[in-house]
Amino acid sequence: MRILLVEDDNRVADALMGALRRHGYEVRRAENAADALAAPAADLVLLDLGLPDRDGIEVCRELRARSGVPVIAVTARGDEPDRVRGLRSGADDYVVKPFGAAELLARIEAVLRRSVRQRAHEDRLVAVDGLEVDLGRRTVVVDGRSVTLARKEFEILALLARAGGAAVPRDRIVVEVWQTTYDGMSRTLDVHVATLRGKLGRAGALVQTVRGYGYRLSLGTAAGGPGADGGGAEAGRPAAAGE
Repeated sequence: MRILLVEDDNRVADALMGALRRHGYEVRRAENAADALAAPAADLVLLDLGLPDRDGIEVCRELRARSGVPVIAVTARGDEPDRVRGLRSGADDYVVKPFGAAELLARIEAVLRRSVRQRAHEDRLVAVDGLEVDLGRRTVVVDGRSVTLARKEFEILALLARAGGAAVPRDRIVVEVWQTTYDGMSRTLDVHVATLRGKLGRAGALVQTVRGYGYRLSLGTAAGGPGADGGGAEAGRPAAAGE
């Protein structure tokens, strides 16, 4: 497993690289944001948020926009607002300095396990009624026409596609797509779903509202089920740019 360690402090970097290599990881170090963004692909990124040339939060967002590589924020910023910002920027986990090597290694193993399970689910194509969602390539086609989605719009659609027609609760969608439990995200979710439906055209009706619960992707007549509809009042809401 290849780990990219983004850390400007030589003392901290040397200690972490030694511990990781002793546990069999191949480690490459980047001392700043520029080097991190130019580094070869890795299986996981350990990202210090206090970098000399750029805020680590911005780097995390850019890494997440480029790929699904797991990111663990490793930082001295331990206040709750900082942790929330880190998770919302796309980090899969957040470790506050000082920490023990055993804790960090356990967190790395947990994040990698989740990543492997997700890749296993995403290496497939979900197709229904002219809509094709390629979870591995992150592409969407409707009636042979490629559809461009914002990142969070695709993540919502992919989450529903992976559910195999089952309804997905609103709170789970918010947690998995925005990495937050903030109650105020409900309206944001509805706007993103409305935008998604608009971009999918006639296939947008496949994204069904389950009143009082969440959303599902209809994979057939049985998938709609009691309580589901083709969009309800939300379908007519104005579109908003994906975050």
